[in-house]
Amino acid sequence: MSAEGITYEPEDRSPSALTVGVAVQGVLLALAPTVLTMSLFAGASGLGENRIVWSVLVAVFLSGVVTVVQATRLGLIGSGHAMITGSATSYVAVSLIAVQEAGVETLASLIVVAACCQLALARWLPLLRRIITPVVSGVVLMLISVGVMQVAVSRLEQPANDAPAAAEPVVAAVTLAVAAMLSLGARGALRLWSPLIGILTGCAAAGLFGLYDTQRVADAPWIAVPDPWVPGLDLTPGAQFWALLPMFLIVSMAGTIKAIGNSVVVQQVSWRESRATDYRLVQGAVTTNGVGSIISGFLGTLPIGAYGATTVSLINFTGVAARRVGYAIGILLMVIALLPKAMALLLTIPDPVTSAYMLVIMGMLFVEGARSVFQDDLQPRRALIVGVSLAVGVGLQGDNVVGDLIGSPWGILLGNGLTMGTITAILLTAFVELSSARRRRREFELGVEALPELDEFLRTLAVDAGWDETATSRLRLVGEEAVASLMEVNKDEAPKRLIVMARPAADVGELEFLVVLEEGNLEDQLAYLGEHTDTPEQSEVSLRLLQHFASSVRHRKYSGIDVVVVEVERSG
Repeated sequence: MSAEGITYEPEDRSPSALTVGVAVQGVLLALAPTVLTMSLFAGASGLGENRIVWSVLVAVFLSGVVTVVQATRLGLIGSGHAMITGSATSYVAVSLIAVQEAGVETLASLIVVAACCQLALARWLPLLRRIITPVVSGVVLMLISVGVMQVAVSRLEQPANDAPAAAEPVVAAVTLAVAAMLSLGARGALRLWSPLIGILTGCAAAGLFGLYDTQRVADAPWIAVPDPWVPGLDLTPGAQFWALLPMFLIVSMAGTIKAIGNSVVVQQVSWRESRATDYRLVQGAVTTNGVGSIISGFLGTLPIGAYGATTVSLINFTGVAARRVGYAIGILLMVIALLPKAMALLLTIPDPVTSAYMLVIMGMLFVEGARSVFQDDLQPRRALIVGVSLAVGVGLQGDNVVGDLIGSPWGILLGNGLTMGTITAILLTAFVELSSARRRRREFELGVEALPELDEFLRTLAVDAGWDETATSRLRLVGEEAVASLMEVNKDEAPKRLIVMARPAADVGELEFLVVLEEGNLEDQLAYLGEHTDTPEQSEVSLRLLQHFASSVRHRKYSGIDVVVVEVERSG
């Protein structure tokens, strides 16, 4: 997939003025959810005014730090893309239960343990590649967008005091119309600034209805640092800890899948030309969120999560995906955390303005989730997984029937549409994997010496599956050319172990090649060959044969392992 209208890719140096302008828009979108989420949680927990202020400050500052780290690429840390982060709203419900049932120390321990599990999932991502698929990630993104859209609309149903009943809907409509029309019809610099213009227009409309309150800005000090408060960890967990831990692990798993989907989509929309997803960067994004969440647990705030919808929308609206924007957003968040008056100025944006803009963001996130689902052929089994998972997730968004049946605390969690839709998608995907034909596995050393043994292995596989001679020859040729292509991109490296796993089937044969990671990507090279039809070099012959005879080629990169999946149709 290529992203239309991308002016600056991640590695480009966007102009300083434009970088700051886009960063300000990102801060506007990231700050309110983080502050409001922490204010809601801290206030409902009864922690007291000083602790609320401290929790909000730490959440904003830590969001800035993690956003900067996400834009970098340091070993296993960082996504290498501009990715806005903030407090994870998915933890609010379970965290409130934990505080009320067991106290803040137990909550801190639960957050740290759940974040450690997130780090483990990032490390084991190659092993989970058949379960956490693009279909599952896409379903999670669509469910998230539906849930937040419902919240955004519900906020418009709460009229402000002394304001006409139509005030908030009108303000929301003005914001939505200006942002959408400018984004669709504007060109050049005007398009880059369309989100901010939409917000400012909405604020002006809100002022006409008396919905804009500047008293908070006037009352806020310029610089203030609240008294620090660190809750500490419960080092002797009791029965309440173990009873609450499964709930936190489920939320952590759902958050990890969301982070995976966010990273995949951000990569997809950040480049002008289509590129295969680099799952090393996905692992880096998840690991960074996990480390940030561990720190947040120690400091008494909610875990950190990536705002994928915000990031994707900001890139789509402005056309700027440069990593410099990520650095600028993070630095601005850290500065604003220490300037209460600046934070108050941003938080005076009226609810109907933020709600309208959130509708645009979530609508675009839903589309990106659908793109993730449809990036491969949507076979009947995959279509059923998507349909059932969305039915369960969207159905529970409106009415918590599970909670009515089993009560608290599990009813709150298992009645959540995002959680149950995600669990449904994972279970159905696992069922399809387990019920399919068993894969056959062989190991070789990556080299010419492996080709005769590989050829015999594939020939036996095709005969056992009942393929005719033509289809068998096609399968053997694809296997040979796939290995030849891998040998070419690894020609300057030390000898590597090659693991081949094949699944026999009546109509489609699936071959999976696992080797040590290298820099090239077969999907990118095949896409390049599709656009260039000149006389091929010798090194391109294997790729062109693979492109011709294979029905699909998927190449995923992880830290320490390279996975190439090739499908060959029997009918050709």
